[in-house]
Amino acid sequence: MADLYGEIVVIGAGPAGLSAALAAAQSGKSVLLLDDNPHPGGQIWRAGPAVELPVLARRYRQAVAAQKNIRWLHGCKVVALCGTRRLLYEDAQHCGVIEYRRLILCCGARELLLPFPGWTLPGVTGAGGLQAQIKQGLDVRGQRVAIAGSGPLLLAVADTVRRSGGRVVLLAEQAPLRRTARFVGELWRWPGKLRQSVRLVNARYRGDSRVLAAHGESRLDSIEVQEHGRVRRLACDRLACGYGLVPNIELALLLGCRIEQQAVAVNAQQQSSVAHIYAAGECTGVGGSELALAEGAIAGYAASGAPTPMRALRVREHWQRFATAVTTTFRLDPSLKSLATAQTVLCRCEDVMLGQVAGQADWRSAKLASRCGMGACQGKVCATAARYLFDWPLPPPRAPLTPARIETLLCCMARESDV
Repeated sequence: MADLYGEIVVIGAGPAGLSAALAAAQSGKSVLLLDDNPHPGGQIWRAGPAVELPVLARRYRQAVAAQKNIRWLHGCKVVALCGTRRLLYEDAQHCGVIEYRRLILCCGARELLLPFPGWTLPGVTGAGGLQAQIKQGLDVRGQRVAIAGSGPLLLAVADTVRRSGGRVVLLAEQAPLRRTARFVGELWRWPGKLRQSVRLVNARYRGDSRVLAAHGESRLDSIEVQEHGRVRRLACDRLACGYGLVPNIELALLLGCRIEQQAVAVNAQQQSSVAHIYAAGECTGVGGSELALAEGAIAGYAASGAPTPMRALRVREHWQRFATAVTTTFRLDPSLKSLATAQTVLCRCEDVMLGQVAGQADWRSAKLASRCGMGACQGKVCATAARYLFDWPLPPPRAPLTPARIETLLCCMARESDV
């Protein structure tokens, strides 16, 4: 057991978390930075044998490493609360309690995966999931890859596939082409994004398109695609689907933070409804790395009691406008809720079909009626999909937030009995 203390504790080491830790460290206070990945950077700046990190990512990583009052805990996850301002944590070797005075949540977001017939076939992954696998060394050379869903991430995934030797045979965006064209026409307001969009142009891009089904015996060999109302079959070796991102708010809910529009509600200083808790980045609303960096800096300054530079406030406002444009452009068509049939698997961990939970009133009722959400992912995939498909309310989180060792849970019980 190893108990830890940080005057300011930052949960998540993506762009928001790195920025928050650096800003908070300028006050001289002790900062504890936790993340469940082996390296800082989150999903967007994920390191791996098949990736060269952007200059900005390397700069932030080096800056954090150079700060003597920042302690970085990698491969570390928060399991539960263990009293007031105390978090139960676990890593590969240890468990213990982290005490803090101020907490900054930079928990990021996860992909929204919508089930459809055949989505559990080997060869079908999330869009960001495929990108992460390639960065970790997955060989896609010569493979035919279809990418489908919604949002700018699809273009980035297609670029990763192309640069890794894969062949993109389709990039199906569910948003209408006229809406995406209007969005591109407004990118002059964000010159860096305009240059990026030109670099990511893909000839296989199709608007108003979606994958209806995946086919294959032992693994994926083709997909059924609807483009502008017409249906066709397309041979492919891999399919990567992602319908945008969903903020990770489970820890914030457990801590009692107010949630608005499925994200952590914060004020102008990135302070949540709980006075000593701040939040930044995708858990407060999906907006991209630039917005996350600005929000993280503001949260770090505020949590440490330092004044926030006006430049950070102006940068945040600039990228908030971009985030609003992205949200408006890539809003999901309600017809996507009908992709899955009653026989489509919803919970792949426990083989629960959509029809088995379709009549339930909420997520708790669905779990009671089936084993939905009780597998390895603890509902991270199926609960998020079900919430979208059935318009269910947010389920209250329960500890442990993630599968944990018995030793870790006993550690919390021992600490609570000491109080």
